[in-house]
Amino acid sequence: MPSQIRKDDRDTAAKMQLFRARFSGLQDVYGTYDPASGRAWQVKKPVTDEVLLKHLTGRQPYGVYLLTGDRTRSVVADFDHADPTAPLEFVSAAKHYGLSAYIEISKSKGFHVWGFADEDGVDAAKARAVFLHITEEIDHPETEIFPKQDAIDPGSGSWGNFIYAPLFGGLVPQGRTVFVDVEASLRPYPNQWDFLDSVELVPETLFDEIIEINDIAVGIHPTSKVQVSLGVFQSPVMLPPCARRMLEEGVTENQRVACFRLAVHLRKVGLPYDLAEATLLEWSRKNRPTDGKGIITPTEVRSQTAGAYLKEYRGCGCEEPVVQQFCEPSCPISGRKLATKEKSA
Repeated sequence: MPSQIRKDDRDTAAKMQLFRARFSGLQDVYGTYDPASGRAWQVKKPVTDEVLLKHLTGRQPYGVYLLTGDRTRSVVADFDHADPTAPLEFVSAAKHYGLSAYIEISKSKGFHVWGFADEDGVDAAKARAVFLHITEEIDHPETEIFPKQDAIDPGSGSWGNFIYAPLFGGLVPQGRTVFVDVEASLRPYPNQWDFLDSVELVPETLFDEIIEINDIAVGIHPTSKVQVSLGVFQSPVMLPPCARRMLEEGVTENQRVACFRLAVHLRKVGLPYDLAEATLLEWSRKNRPTDGKGIITPTEVRSQTAGAYLKEYRGCGCEEPVVQQFCEPSCPISGRKLATKEKSA
């Protein structure tokens, strides 16, 4: 459905200033992609006003590296599914903590939920910890959080990961890369610039309060944060059929969800964290993505594994499309669920 986006009277300089205030990050490198082929790449050049204008006018997309050292001005939860339920639950849970979060319809089928820090920015480890905590509360711990790292070393040659900025001119007329009003059936805000000017900026002190009240762990490496099971991984036969097949064959889509669910199963059968991580790093090499994305990175594998080992998850992921395609009638788990469903019918 085409969006009903109105033009704004601000001049170019005012728009550039506002856009940079909301979507700022590293200034000497950015990401982009070819809308025709979907191929993405990194550009090691300054983020000039011309770069931003090309993005806003639909000539070349702009991907922002949010992390500058250990600080960020924005934090984003990336929901890959077209169903808006999880993003709406995230916004509601964030509101419970007094944290304002805003939904953007992403360039493909999913949603981004943005939180905006004030002009001083926020410690990225704190922002990530709070957003990860909320995804766990709404039972979507596999959700990607940007920035994906707590910090980068400027001298290491690493930039972290970029995320595509909103308001790409080539997609705005289609109602994508725009912010939507949760109080108006997710209709795009008619004036996106007025919206950006009105968002509530979150001070670092609020992140501190949320972390303290909820006893959220911050900035701890997964291997020390996770309570490692002392059980012994005796045989892959202990895994349900879907998990065995996924490990043996690899997957072609939804790699992060698959990785998280596999890690949950490995934890359930007692595999220590370090062995689960090694198993899933090896598994990732079998993946053959058909959705235009690259193979899940080692950093992402470690992140999903760590999330699965943070607490005991009862769900097996049977409702996830990536799991369903590997489901077998002989599976005792799906068999029990089917029997329960028939009994209650």
